[in-house]
Amino acid sequence: MKKLVSVTAAGFLAAAAFANSASAEEVTLSAVSAFAEGTNFSSKFESFIERVNATGKGVVQIDYKGGGGKVMNPFQLGDAIRSGVVQIGNLPGAFYTKLVPEIDAAKLSAYTITEERANGAWEFMNQLHKDKMNAYHLARQKDCVPFHLYLTKPIDNADLTGLKIRVTPIYRAFFASMGATNIQTKPGDVYTALERGTVDGYGWPSQGVFDLGWAEVTKYRVDPPFYRASVEFLVNLDAWNKLGDAQKKVLQDAATEVEQTCADDMAQSAEELARQEAAGIEVISFAGADGEAYLSKAYESGWDEFVKNNPENGPKIRELLSK
Repeated sequence: MKKLVSVTAAGFLAAAAFANSASAEEVTLSAVSAFAEGTNFSSKFESFIERVNATGKGVVQIDYKGGGGKVMNPFQLGDAIRSGVVQIGNLPGAFYTKLVPEIDAAKLSAYTITEERANGAWEFMNQLHKDKMNAYHLARQKDCVPFHLYLTKPIDNADLTGLKIRVTPIYRAFFASMGATNIQTKPGDVYTALERGTVDGYGWPSQGVFDLGWAEVTKYRVDPPFYRASVEFLVNLDAWNKLGDAQKKVLQDAATEVEQTCADDMAQSAEELARQEAAGIEVISFAGADGEAYLSKAYESGWDEFVKNNPENGPKIRELLSK
């Protein structure tokens, strides 16, 4: 595993040495978010932690180390959860596809996480997390929030030839299918890349561009939106298995509350899009047949890449996540 930020490693390892077996004693678990504290994609994780610490006194507590690059490289968080250096993490699947490549399909799902729990998709994916990452999939947030393409230059059709677009694995195939030159960077580097013209755009959900300051250097948003956001709550499997039923219940109850906020997220997305337009971000909208073709390309390219990269489990996952 790549070296983590040394100033925090000792603290994480100390936190990892919690109860050797499930007992009535209070257990404290360490937690890290891939996103900066207080920002859109950390806020629900932080509310989850607050709920656990309020309802789990004497049973289970969470020691929140913080989020973003201040704690560790966000792309190393998956490794830290796998090894137990961090016991609970908040991170998008795109940040740990090297460990569980199949998580990339979450973006393409026709179902919410609540529906996936009912139709067997969550159980199948959770087993993959256990087998490949030594992690238990506790919850998913933001799965009712779609993605958009944001640009610093206008386009009049779905052609990104000549444009450099910041990507994660989520929309790599889609943007490449439109001719983009794909560039991967950490979220913290995107503002400077846009400001300097190193990249001409990026993919991101309908929420969060103001938290990161990107709205200041973004000129256009392309509609319609596509895919689902998915930010996962993962627990180191060894730590999870050592918990007693009461301790697991505190975590699961708090996680269930997070997963039942779809309507709130949809309302927040509408507010964010209106705020973007008020801030001067112009909308480039592909409507009618053009819009249908844009979305068709998004899903066809996404599923084609996913099944090609995951020949063993890809067809099964596509079946579970499609209507």
